[in-house]
Amino acid sequence: MQSYDILFFNGVEETVDSLAHESQRQKKKVKACDMKTTCITILFWPLSMLLLSDNSQSSRTEVKYNFTEMNYSLIPVDINKNITILDLSYNQISLNVTDTRVLQTYFLLTELYLIENNIIMLYNNSFGNLSNLEILNMCTNSIHIIQQGAFIGLNKLKQLHLCQNKIFQLNPDIFVPLKNLILLNLQGNLISYFDVPRMFRLELIILYGNPWNCSCSLLNLQKWLNTSNVTLENENITTCAYPDILERYSITTVPYNAECYSKFSPPINEDLYNHSQSINNSTFNSSLNNLKNSEHKLLGKSWAFLLGVVVTVLMTSFLIFIAIKCPIWYNFLLSYNHHRLEEHEAETYEDGFTGNSSSLSQASHTNSEETTVIFEQLHSFVIDDDGFIEDKYIDTHELCEEN
Repeated sequence: MQSYDILFFNGVEETVDSLAHESQRQKKKVKACDMKTTCITILFWPLSMLLLSDNSQSSRTEVKYNFTEMNYSLIPVDINKNITILDLSYNQISLNVTDTRVLQTYFLLTELYLIENNIIMLYNNSFGNLSNLEILNMCTNSIHIIQQGAFIGLNKLKQLHLCQNKIFQLNPDIFVPLKNLILLNLQGNLISYFDVPRMFRLELIILYGNPWNCSCSLLNLQKWLNTSNVTLENENITTCAYPDILERYSITTVPYNAECYSKFSPPINEDLYNHSQSINNSTFNSSLNNLKNSEHKLLGKSWAFLLGVVVTVLMTSFLIFIAIKCPIWYNFLLSYNHHRLEEHEAETYEDGFTGNSSSLSQASHTNSEETTVIFEQLHSFVIDDDGFIEDKYIDTHELCEEN
C-alpha cells in the first residue's frame, strides 16, 4: 500500500508540475502577443496620424469660394471662416487697411487669388495672420511699392506671383520671411536690376519681360542663376534691354570682363551678412535721426525766412512807388519856392495893380486865341532855359499890360 501511495503522490506532483509549466508557457505567449501588439501600434501610429492629417487637409481644400468678376471694391466679410481657397480675381479690390483687416480673419486660407484688381501698394503685415497660405497670386495689378514687411507671417508660402505689375525695384529683405518659397514669378514688370536675397532656395523663377540692365551690377544674379539649383523659365527670351551691344544676350550668358569680377566680391557667409546688416541698420537709423533734426531746424527757421521775404517785397514795392511819384512831389515843392516881398517891392506891386484895372477892359477885347495861349502859358509848368522857374502867382494883369 505504501508503494502505491508513493507512486500516486509522485504522479500527482508530476501532473501539477506539468500544469504549472503549461500555465507559464501560456503566460509567456500572452506576453509575447501583447509585446507584438504594442510594437505594431507604436510603429503604425505616426502613419495613421499622417493619414488622418491628409484626410483633414483634403477636406479643407474643398472649402472654396469663387467671387471673380463681381465688381467688388472690398473683400467680402460674410464668408465662411473655414475657407481655404479664395478667388477674388477681376474685381476692384485695392487691398487697403479695411481689406487687410478682413483678410486676417480667414486664417485657414491656403490659396489666395487677386488677379487683375486695383492693388497699388503692399503694406506691412498685409498677410500677417495667413500662416497656412501656400499660393499667393497678384498678377496684372498696378503694384509699384512693396514695403519691407509686406510678407511677414507667410512662413508656408510656396508660390508668389507678382507678374504684370509696375514694380521698378525690389528690396531683397522682403523675401526673408518666405523660407519655403520655391516659385517666384516677376514676369512683365519694370525691373532692371535684382539683388539676390540671402538664403534663397528657389526651384523656379520667371524673369522675362523686364528691361534688364546687363551691366556689372547684374553679375551676382547671373552667378546665382548659373550655380544654384534654380530653373529660369523662358531663358531664351529673358534678354538684356541695354546696353545696346548686349541687347540679344540672355542674362545668363552675358560676357562680363575682368573689371566686373573685380568690382563684385564673392558672397559672404550668413553671420557676416547679419553683422553688416546690423551695422547698416544702425547707420540708417542715425542718418534718419539727423535728417529729422535738420527738418525740425529748417521748420524753426522757415517763419523768419518767410517774414524776411515779405518785408523785402513790401519795402521794394514802397521804393518803386516813391520812385514813380517823386518827380511830381519835387515839382510841386519847387512851384511853391517863393520868398517874402520886401517893402519897396510891395509898393511897386500895389501901383501896378491899380494901373492894371483900367487896362483890364481893353484886354477883354483881345482875340480869344491869344487868351487861350496866355492861359496855357500861365498854367503850364515849364522850366525855362535861364534856370528860373515861373511862379504861378504872378498877376495876369501885368502880363497883359506888357503885351
